[in-house]
Amino acid sequence: MVDYWPLLGVAVVVAGFALRYNPMLVVVSAGLVSGFAAGKSPGELLTLIGNAFVTNRALLLFIVTCPAIGLLERAGLRERASAWILGFARLTLARLLIAYLAARQLLGMVGLTQVAGHAQTVRPLLAPMSEATATRKLGTLDPETRDRVRALAAATDNVGLFFGEDVFLAFAAVLLIRTFYDGQGIHLDPFEIGLWALPTAIAAFVIHAVRIAIFERRLTARLPRARALPPEPPGDTPAPRAQVLPPTREER
Repeated sequence: MVDYWPLLGVAVVVAGFALRYNPMLVVVSAGLVSGFAAGKSPGELLTLIGNAFVTNRALLLFIVTCPAIGLLERAGLRERASAWILGFARLTLARLLIAYLAARQLLGMVGLTQVAGHAQTVRPLLAPMSEATATRKLGTLDPETRDRVRALAAATDNVGLFFGEDVFLAFAAVLLIRTFYDGQGIHLDPFEIGLWALPTAIAAFVIHAVRIAIFERRLTARLPRARALPPEPPGDTPAPRAQVLPPTREER
């Protein structure tokens, strides 16, 4: 007979999230409920939790990154990044994103893929910098345009990482390609795979840089026309009314 009592942990998760309790407390409580319902002793539960912690300890890097970035944003990291980037008078949105694209690709080519990323770079730094440079040239951005600028910043990080890391010899994808060809009787050196990935990375850089430049040019041409107001016809503006002051005590 199938024992369904361990599924009580699912009910705990649903109830906890519906009531908006602390997610960490909800998940741990659901695990304990399912464990006790399955007949596990406290010692066995601690062993399971410890083994899961050791096996997936690399995931803690993401768990630690998010609170750290949140504290920095609360302390004014985004505002400071926007104010700092405005000090570069000749910097435009296209120049900023193209420079970041080049840096992201070069770092990926040498294996430093975790130096930058969406959580630690795009959201707290690159996105507010992109908004600040666009605002300085085009004025206040509407919500749709702001979202498009943020999306372009995130896409720049994706393109730079994806096509840059393939050049790194010890990258997992390079080793997977070598293993696949070895199975087909074709022996390739990782250096050759990385070398032939370099033209693709250069082409991706050029194509995305052109996309960034076109995006900025279209944005520059579209926003002023959208903000332009039709001029009022002459003679329709009412004359200002004279201000009537109350009589003074002597006049009364």
